[in-house]
Amino acid sequence: MKHEGEVKVNIDNGIAYLTFGHPKSNALPSNILAELKNEINELSNNDDARVIVLQSFGDRVFCAGASFDELIAIDNFDQGKEFFMGFARVINAMRKCKKVIIGCVQGKAVGGGVGIASACDYALATKFASVKLSELAVGIGPFVVGPAVARKIGISAASQLSINATEWKSAEWAREKGLFTEIHDNQEGMMTSAVALAKKLALSNPEALEGIKKIYWEGTEDWDEKLEKRAEKSGQLVLSDFTKNAIQSFKS
Repeated sequence: MKHEGEVKVNIDNGIAYLTFGHPKSNALPSNILAELKNEINELSNNDDARVIVLQSFGDRVFCAGASFDELIAIDNFDQGKEFFMGFARVINAMRKCKKVIIGCVQGKAVGGGVGIASACDYALATKFASVKLSELAVGIGPFVVGPAVARKIGISAASQLSINATEWKSAEWAREKGLFTEIHDNQEGMMTSAVALAKKLALSNPEALEGIKKIYWEGTEDWDEKLEKRAEKSGQLVLSDFTKNAIQSFKS
């Protein structure tokens, strides 16, 4: 399968700008997930990076989630588990990262994109950043990203997103639930605010920042095992005829 998309890192005055993109609405195929995980792990131990700003290319779409092309090509359990482990590894890398991660969500986020936004330590958005967990609509369920989403916005709000899998929730709804801290009218305003915060954090005591991050991720120490089991569940479900047909319908 042809791999597309890219992940870029630029470090400037202690701020690491981590940017991902894909021609299909910033979807997350396995190669992009692997690159994101690797870059986050490297930045965690890079003294030149004091804080990370995570963003995607373009405007109006932050992330379309899992690659349907890859999902529909999965034909055995091992392939299925490995694909969903890509999301598990990124979320766990974000969780364990020593640096605070500021997320900039400039547009719509679907499925795994909501999971990535939820795993950020602090997320800003534009008014166009509506969110949706569409997994149930294609016969899977948000099993891997679910813990990150529920941790951020609570079980009640997470269940609303998971069960009503075809409904978009507004950026303002996401802010009220705690997914986003700020909503801006446009991408420029969002980035201005994000960079201003990042500059302050880059001047802060790195040991204090790391300590604060550990405190707020307490209780997630079992996520390596938990998310692997969730990836196994998704890897089984993606093989079902129901899921195959549902994904094909979405692609059509």
